[in-house]
Amino acid sequence: MMNTLKGALLRHLVLFKFKAETTSEAVITLEQAFADLPSKIPEIVAFEWGLNNSPEGLNEGFTHCFLVSFSNEADRDNYLPHPEHKKFVELAGPYIEKALVVDYWTP
Repeated sequence: MMNTLKGALLRHLVLFKFKAETTSEAVITLEQAFADLPSKIPEIVAFEWGLNNSPEGLNEGFTHCFLVSFSNEADRDNYLPHPEHKKFVELAGPYIEKALVVDYWTP
């Protein structure tokens, strides 16, 4: 459902669970590659990421959270097949055991 509230953002939340054999060097490379996307894809209006720090133990092995924000659904829809995003997905694919993606509108 499209949100028409002025100032609302469409958030694209991505969680990664890396394969056990993924080296810390590979993880650092992927963190940087994802963080570089906003400079390559103009539709991204905000970006942040971080590592799980919850003491609850409910993360089910997901360690990395990336939050990509868009002004509208059209921008998100342009991002998904964007060559730079596809390049990142190809780079990350061999190292990801599981990914979880949720998109939502801010109130």
